[in-house]
Amino acid sequence: MAQFDFIVVGAGSAGCVLANRLTEDGRYSVLLLEAGGSDKNFWIWLPIGYGKTFYKRSLNWMYHTAPVPALDNRVGYWPRGKVMGGSSSINAMVYIRGQHADFDDWRAMGNPGWGWEDVLPYFQRCETNDKGGDAFRGGDGPVHVATMDRDLHPLCQTFLDAGNEAQFPRNTDFNGASMEGVGTYQNTAKDGMRMSAARAYIGPAKGRKNLTIARKALAERILVKDKRAVGVAYRQNGQLKEATARREVIVSAGSINSPQLLQLSGIGPGALLKKHGIDVRHDAPGVGRNLQDHLAIDYLYRSRVPTLNDQLHSWQGKLWQGLRYVLTRRGPLSLGVNQAGGFVRSRPDVERPNMQLYFSPVSYTKAPPGKRPLMNPDPFSGFLLGAQPTRPSSRGYIEIVSNSPQDAPVIHPNYLDTQHDQQEMIEASHLLRRIAAAPSMAGIIDAELSPGAQVQSDDDMLADCRARAGTVFHPVSTCRMGPDPMQDVVNARLSVHGLDSLRVIDASIFPAVTSGNTNAPAMMVGEKGADMVLEDARA
Repeated sequence: MAQFDFIVVGAGSAGCVLANRLTEDGRYSVLLLEAGGSDKNFWIWLPIGYGKTFYKRSLNWMYHTAPVPALDNRVGYWPRGKVMGGSSSINAMVYIRGQHADFDDWRAMGNPGWGWEDVLPYFQRCETNDKGGDAFRGGDGPVHVATMDRDLHPLCQTFLDAGNEAQFPRNTDFNGASMEGVGTYQNTAKDGMRMSAARAYIGPAKGRKNLTIARKALAERILVKDKRAVGVAYRQNGQLKEATARREVIVSAGSINSPQLLQLSGIGPGALLKKHGIDVRHDAPGVGRNLQDHLAIDYLYRSRVPTLNDQLHSWQGKLWQGLRYVLTRRGPLSLGVNQAGGFVRSRPDVERPNMQLYFSPVSYTKAPPGKRPLMNPDPFSGFLLGAQPTRPSSRGYIEIVSNSPQDAPVIHPNYLDTQHDQQEMIEASHLLRRIAAAPSMAGIIDAELSPGAQVQSDDDMLADCRARAGTVFHPVSTCRMGPDPMQDVVNARLSVHGLDSLRVIDASIFPAVTSGNTNAPAMMVGEKGADMVLEDARA
């Protein structure tokens, strides 16, 4: 049986960081288990290629939720990366850390060492900002963060002007002193290609003798003996294998697979485990609970002026932009579709920004849920405005449905489960109409195609959200960090309550969802978690 100092389960946004940092000084050996395969795939490295990878089973778990009562019993589609880099290899690449106060909230929830001043150095360590480092930004980290302004569509400026006319300030750096205002997004990219966690962290580390990477290796259970994690059983190429950890097992499988693996290993709600014939190794009621996610609504407009649709709908346009990308790594194929946006308050009395905005100078009325097929836009000039409340109060849960690792868990997001969340979706809808009515934007709008002029009252807007709103793919908190073993899963050192030598280090430990995209804070958790593991090992 193979033996390592550390076993890391999952080569996603946090797992790749851990594999790199724990092997950096050569002192410790690490086994990195990844259920998917290599990230050497054209559609992964092409920034706009996530329109393809969202529905590519070889790269993606392709999860679905249970029917959501508050969304007219619709089933949600939740793509999650099943490949080196995890979801950082298939996401929309927007680099957003979260509001400073988000992390102060984490600390106030009983997690010392997780306030903004505590996590800022790890954000800085993670990144190379193409504008350079400063008091807030990093200048020499593994993850390159690119400013995309030179290739943005001209309509982004129209959106920014409309935001200013709606009394929202201009913000030139959402990851700087403040997130508030409207601006353009930065992407995790370098030289016109995606900067996934695998490219950033595994690329420089894969040749190390003390790092063993096992791809297409599905972890089936954590081996627990006398309340201590001692190894992992995993299946690779049809063979069941086991590896032992001299020091720790670290679960970094993400907000769906981490609680699933814990439950399959007998760590979770006792009644659920017994129901599926699993021996209860540790009764931990919080495993799989406290699920949070961002729900967004898009408004679709026909434009009086050309948009990206006009550049990319025809085969000639596709060919030209494809050649441009191949020759220069420039143009719309080097970008994501969410080119501009912001963080604003839906009303003046809100304590801090409670809405994230998205502006896409492209539209696609026939795309499947969650898919953004930039290369197949609508045959008319169109664009999208989107908004998501940043701090939902609804809580869902994830549960295994059997004792088989092959069976996907059931996902209950419980969207719009609270009056607060219903009201904020109504406010999000009014906010989009407010921006669309600003002179700069109104001047280019030919018609609102969706939801349409017939939707006017609050009741109509909420009904529209129930019919059309969808996830922006930010599930977190299913192995929540906190001080209460009856509700939380890990403590502030990311160790599982009640067990030795077992940690969870990924987005599932977020005490609460951050105000924005979750990839950057997931990598930060990996950086900070790696420091904690090394500190404890050296002690």
